[in-house]
Amino acid sequence: MKKRILKILVLFFVLSFSAPAELPAQCPMCKIAAESNLKNGGSAGSGLNTGILFLFFMPYILVGAMGYIWWKNRKQDVDEIF
Repeated sequence: MKKRILKILVLFFVLSFSAPAELPAQCPMCKIAAESNLKNGGSAGSGLNTGILFLFFMPYILVGAMGYIWWKNRKQDVDEIF
């Protein structure tokens, strides 16, 4: 079991560090497009902000849900023992 975990950790670190240091990003282009759209009376900027917030909070929601499920299952196991 420990060898399997070690292999997974080594694979994770190798893949993490094999990625290029600088990834091409289009953030300035998105900002310019959203600003020009808002100046012309559009609402693409608010949709872009909603998408950013969705991407920001999703990992926290997933980890919280996993923690809650783990806690509920552990609580049931403890109740069965006693």
